[in-house]
Amino acid sequence: MDPHDHGHAAHDHGHDHAPARFGAAFAIGATLNILLVAAQVVWGIAANSMALLADAAHNAGDVLGLLLAWGAYVLGQRQPTARRTYGWGRSTILAALVNAMVLLVSVGAIAVGAVQRLAEPAAVGETTVMWVAGAGIVINGCTAVLFARGHDDLNIRAAFLHMAGDAAISAGVVVAAIAILLTGQLWIDPLAGLAIAALILVSTWGVLRDAVNLAMDGVPSRIAQHEVKAWLADLPGVVEVHDLHIWALSTTEAALTAHLVRAEQVNDQELIRSACHGLAARFHIGHATLQVETAAVAAACRLRPADVV
Repeated sequence: MDPHDHGHAAHDHGHDHAPARFGAAFAIGATLNILLVAAQVVWGIAANSMALLADAAHNAGDVLGLLLAWGAYVLGQRQPTARRTYGWGRSTILAALVNAMVLLVSVGAIAVGAVQRLAEPAAVGETTVMWVAGAGIVINGCTAVLFARGHDDLNIRAAFLHMAGDAAISAGVVVAAIAILLTGQLWIDPLAGLAIAALILVSTWGVLRDAVNLAMDGVPSRIAQHEVKAWLADLPGVVEVHDLHIWALSTTEAALTAHLVRAEQVNDQELIRSACHGLAARFHIGHATLQVETAAVAAACRLRPADVV
């Protein structure tokens, strides 16, 4: 038996990609939010409301995010080629990264506009603001429901969080308009705009962090590398695990490579089969490549030291 036996997990390439499950959600969500952004811009200018225009800017970023995520998932359905052996799955990671960056840019624009309005308060059409923001609550709330069952996918989770956050932000705009109507204090509107910017920053930061981590081949947040290593080390006949790497192929699929040092009497193929099956079942790692080594071979393995990549 070759001491450098390799094994690959058996897996079905007819994966259940998100477009098949969320295609209608993307279409409905994008259409409704495009209409909402148009209404918020028109009526935000008419009502002279910084809070409503801030909400429109945020929703515009979400529309772009929905379109990017949708396009990425369509690409993700393409079959692997000789040039792209893993297919186009990483486009979903890039979409999440771009989405987060666009939202951060919108935060800056909202904050600048709100600070300028604080320095020079202006009258606001409270009733118009309430009606348009109320429509935002309904549209964003319904769109969030469409993505509520996709939290295992970073792009779907980002869409859900943005839509749910938008519904909450629109509710805040309504509250601000009511407060202005009751008190006549014009500073409430730009202050609401700043609060919206802060909420966008908080909700976007987690998505940006996860997207950068995946883009840099970091271990997906849903997988604990130490648990995977401990589980592999506990397999019958395994005496050591080294050169363990786990990274994302897309926002839903992960890959793993590792060297397993086995006892002399262990059957390589059975060890590989058992390990690959367990990695898929326990950790949802569907692409596993394992190199099995004897103790003698491992002693000379240049990838054995923990600090060697």
